[in-house]
Parts: sequence; structure tokens; C-alpha cells
Amino acid sequence: MSLEELATGASPLELNPVGRPEAALAYVNLDRLPRDPDPVMLASSVATLERGHVPVIGLSTRPLTAGGRTLAVAMDVTLVTADGRDVPETCVALGDVDAGLDVLETSSSGRAKAAAVLCQTVRVTSGLPVHLGLVVESMAYSMLLASEEFQEWRSTTPRRRRPAAEDPVRLSRDGSALRMVLDDPDRRNAYSRHMRDGLVEGLDLAAWDDSIRHVSLSGAGPSFCSGGDLDEFGTVDDVSVAHLIRLRQGAGAALERVRERVTVDVHGACIGAGIEIPAFASSLVAHPATTFRLPELAMGLIPGAGGTVSITRRIGRWRTAWLALTGEAIDVNDALGWGLIDGIA
Repeated sequence: MSLEELATGASPLELNPVGRPEAALAYVNLDRLPRDPDPVMLASSVATLERGHVPVIGLSTRPLTAGGRTLAVAMDVTLVTADGRDVPETCVALGDVDAGLDVLETSSSGRAKAAAVLCQTVRVTSGLPVHLGLVVESMAYSMLLASEEFQEWRSTTPRRRRPAAEDPVRLSRDGSALRMVLDDPDRRNAYSRHMRDGLVEGLDLAAWDDSIRHVSLSGAGPSFCSGGDLDEFGTVDDVSVAHLIRLRQGAGAALERVRERVTVDVHGACIGAGIEIPAFASSLVAHPATTFRLPELAMGLIPGAGGTVSITRRIGRWRTAWLALTGEAIDVNDALGWGLIDGIA
């Protein structure tokens, strides 16, 4: 799309006759932006980008002008050439901007509806109080559970029904300290409903007992948490019930209530819920070999364990959108530079 098209109100959400997006993405080449764009045209473009649409991606191989920076704030994410300069949180620096766009196009192919819902959701949740943001995320996630994109993924992903640990969260108390350990290492601490309930139980205990001054959370085995238990995805027939359960039993909300007392130590592959929930804590420390990834779009979903709230508060909605749209993993150096984690140890 051009600046002129945006300024005249051209919609980046074109639908076909049955209501599906004509394209999964739109992009704007910011290198073509005049150095001193017309202020009225710029304001009109920003107003267009504030309406509901498919993800709109900014592209720039040169340092952003003042007008480019203004538009980048209104975009869903802007890809810029890595050149050693400090990059604003609206942007992701890459060695090859065109290759980055290819990654986005590939990952969103066949997932246009989920991609649009994702970017619309993080625009809303990033500006809301935590408890309201979680409501919006849950409604969006539950809606997508009824979508054809999720149903396609579910129909091609058999449930394996692997045995889970009987007690997937170990709690121990030492004076004023409560230690919580995710303990289903054979399944890389897959975030099952039993693990969720055990985690909420421990966090609720900390909220109720003021004598608990510090809570530590870690994971046993090769990974802190490999994300949601795929066998359980879509097992609740009524998506409105799924929404209510998520609100009542969400570990993100429980952690948020005691966040100032919580330190999370992560390691291995932190996928989906494995980073969404830790991101609520006031202190999040990662082992040097840790990686982080949000894979939900490939399933026709968005992050649903609080990530559109917790991660946006750490790294902004733009880089959250990049992680969730692409499913690409980042290492601890990028995570620390972006503010996703607080330290490496």
C-alpha cells in the first residue's frame, strides 16, 4: 500500500464474497515516504491504520524519518535493516527485510483470519489494565476455537493421549519462601489443565498468605515449559464455557496478583504459555541457552495464556506481533535486548 492509498482511507481489510480476507497481510514501503510528508496526509494515514484490518507491515532499508517513525507506531510491526543503530520498539531489525517479509507471508498463509484477530487484539490489550486485557484475549481466543482455521489444524493433528504426571506442580515452603516447580519432565512440562490448576493453587496461596515474602518458579527437566498440552486443545465443546474457564482459572491473572514477589527462572525451550505466564512476573531470568517462541498462529489461534497482555507490556505490541505472526524463536540476547527477560544466569 502507498501513503496516498492509506490517506484516502483505502481499507487494508478487503474481504471476498464469503467474508474471508483477500490477503493475509498488507505492507507499506517506508523508503518511498517523502522526507517531509504532508501532515494532513500523514494524519489521515494513521487514522486508517487505527481501524480494524489485516496485519499491516512497514518496510524500511534506511533510517526512518520522523514521518516514518510516526507511521511505524500505527503499523502492526515495521521491519528495518539491522545496521547497529538502536531500533525503536515499533521495529524489528533484520539482516534482510525482504526475507523477513517472506517469513511473514509464509506463516500467515492459510491463517489470515487468526493473523487479523491477533493484531487487532494486541492493539486493544496493550492499552488496557491487565484484568481487562485478559478478558479481551480470552474472548478472541475462544472465538478462534470455533474457526475453520483451528478446526483444520485440529483435524490433522491427532491426540496422542500421553500419560501426564499425577502431581505436575511441586510446592515446598522454607520460612517466608514458597518454591514452585513444574514437574512433568517427560512431557517437557506441557501446560495441561492439571498443571494450570496446580500453578494457580500455589499462586493463590501466596496471595492469601502475607507471610510468604518470595515465590520462586522453575521447571524440572530439559525445558521450563513446552507450551499448552496439544491433546487438550479444543476439548471443551462450548467455546463460551472455554472462555469462562480461562477467566476463572487463568494462571496469568493469579501470577499478576503477586507479581512483585515472584521470580521465574526459565531454561530450554519456552514455548507459548512457557513464556506468556512467566512474563507477568516482576523478575524473569533465563539460562543462556534458552529460546522463546509463540507458535499459536500455525494452529489458527493467538496466544491464550495471557501473552497478548504480559508480553506486550514487556516488549510492546509490535514485537509481540512479530513473534506471534512468525512463530520464530529468539534467543536470550534478543530477549534481553527487547526486555522480554530481566537477566541471564
